[in-house]
Amino acid sequence: MSGDDELARALIAAAGGDEAGFAILWRSLQPALLRYLRVAVGDAAEDVASETWLQAARDLERFDGDPAGFRAWLFRIARHRAIDNRRSAARRPEEPTDSFAGQMPAARDAASDALEQADTAWALRLVATLPRDQAETVMLRVVAGLDVASTARVLGKRPGAVRVATMRGLRKLASMSAVQERSPQPDRSRGAIDPASGQARPGEV
Repeated sequence: MSGDDELARALIAAAGGDEAGFAILWRSLQPALLRYLRVAVGDAAEDVASETWLQAARDLERFDGDPAGFRAWLFRIARHRAIDNRRSAARRPEEPTDSFAGQMPAARDAASDALEQADTAWALRLVATLPRDQAETVMLRVVAGLDVASTARVLGKRPGAVRVATMRGLRKLASMSAVQERSPQPDRSRGAIDPASGQARPGEV
């Protein structure tokens, strides 16, 4: 049984109140959820993740969709909880939240080879230098595995804006000297280098 099939079965079971089904959903999505939230709210990620799952458990009976839809729905909840957390932290300046701190897997583009070979904390430090909209779209597309349409729904943006923000973020990562130093030499025979810019062509997002 494929991973998607298992998640589909677990989703149906969880919607019916089955704790084992909900546990499968949690085990499958919690790691990516935490990485995303560490980008969004830093040290508050564990607390915000708990709030996210509590709301998901409470509202699951009203959810109607497949595993991909559930993933987008869960991350939309997480983003709203993260926004609430940042607003709360802003009212408590004596307890700052370190946003864009934590872990993430590598981006799947021209920068991916270097990032995939690096430790995740190093990769996140690079992502942390991106503008917030670019960092968030990269995290949702890469870490959460959401497609463009789902990411657009989570962020409340148009799909075209998501594509642009993601591409800009990935290109900026690819242009960083720290990434280029870790990247393997390109295979020139496969036309991996753009003759106009001298940089590796980024993949589609």
